[in-house]
Amino acid sequence: MASTTTPIISSEYVSPTRQRVMGFVFLGIALAILVLFAMQVEPDQLTTFKMKLPRSEVDIPNWVFSSSLALNILWVICALLGGYQLVRGFEKRTNLVLGLISGMFIFGFLTWATSGDSLNLAGLLRNTLLKAVPITLGAFSGILCERAGVVNIAIEGMMLTGAFVATVFGSLTNAWGGLIAGVLAGGVLAWVHAILSIKYKTDQIISGTVINIFSVGLTSFLSARFLAQPEYSYLNSPEDFEIYKIPILSEIPFIGPIMFERNIFVYAMFIFLFVLHFGLFFTRWGLRLRSVGEHPKAADTLGINVYRTRYMAVILGGMMAGFAGSYFTLGSVPRFDELLTGGKGFISLAAMIFGNWAPIGSLGAGLLFGFADSLKNNLALLKVAIPSEFLLMAPYIATMIVLAGVVGRGQMPAADGQPYEKE
Repeated sequence: MASTTTPIISSEYVSPTRQRVMGFVFLGIALAILVLFAMQVEPDQLTTFKMKLPRSEVDIPNWVFSSSLALNILWVICALLGGYQLVRGFEKRTNLVLGLISGMFIFGFLTWATSGDSLNLAGLLRNTLLKAVPITLGAFSGILCERAGVVNIAIEGMMLTGAFVATVFGSLTNAWGGLIAGVLAGGVLAWVHAILSIKYKTDQIISGTVINIFSVGLTSFLSARFLAQPEYSYLNSPEDFEIYKIPILSEIPFIGPIMFERNIFVYAMFIFLFVLHFGLFFTRWGLRLRSVGEHPKAADTLGINVYRTRYMAVILGGMMAGFAGSYFTLGSVPRFDELLTGGKGFISLAAMIFGNWAPIGSLGAGLLFGFADSLKNNLALLKVAIPSEFLLMAPYIATMIVLAGVVGRGQMPAADGQPYEKE
């Protein structure tokens, strides 16, 4: 007895409208590289990228190339990709191609800005990675909470409190003691947020705002009352984590000093990236956590304790935020100052949204924000006539573009921000 099966088409459908829109976006980027960069440099100008960090033992020669030739190659490639997108389309690889073209635009910008001059590319990438650490860790905190259905805009307050507590305990004990205290401080604030949001069903935005205001006020008062006073200066001198070189890997030219000569916060960021991604999408624990954030009633019907799962996720997210805050005083500058985090918790939320509530995407968004923050200082040295404020606006504009659906609809958890009432 013969039977027939219908083949399953696994390719992702892309509407003709979006295909055309993305094609014109690619062509627009190509035109921007041509008009803004390629036509603004002289044919004989050279771009010099320094590939060696100042104190690195790994030696690598500078990268010198023709600015005009490189820019012309970039805009031609972008134009060809745009034309192919309009005629055939890259289908499910469209976002990947968009990322590639965006990278070429950034490289074109650096080539134009450095034409006739030099830029320490290794130092720029090193600072990008360092500035991305607290933002990415904060985004991981948001992912843990929101994947379980609880909005947490209190990441800023948890990071700030974690930094303060880590400073005090790091001064009294050592770096590890400060780190543990900072993580626990973030967990305590998250526990308060969980009680208000889950048990008493308080509006989660209001609950997070209250925690932020409380954290700013408390840390500012204690800092001015104690840490800023000479007689208590010993409380504001924490032991920080030293740089650890990974053998063999740290000796890789260019990449080694940037990636493998860092302190534990950088290494922990990549470890958490793998653990969180694997845990969320490849384990039963992650399936249950995501089900609570997508459809808590169905999860409850299947025997999953919605309340306990949300409590666990929010507290873990708070501990992650406390870990991110500890970076500021134990992994960067060993000193606490008022409003030290500088809004990095809110930027983390933007990175989480830009990364589509996924760890890998959030890392990419964190690197984008870190790159913009690092580049502003280099632009001043290169005397580029672009206000640094416009550069810092770029990641936020990109986030709004993502939210508008230009690169695909965001997949926010369906029950995000909705209190659950057990029937």
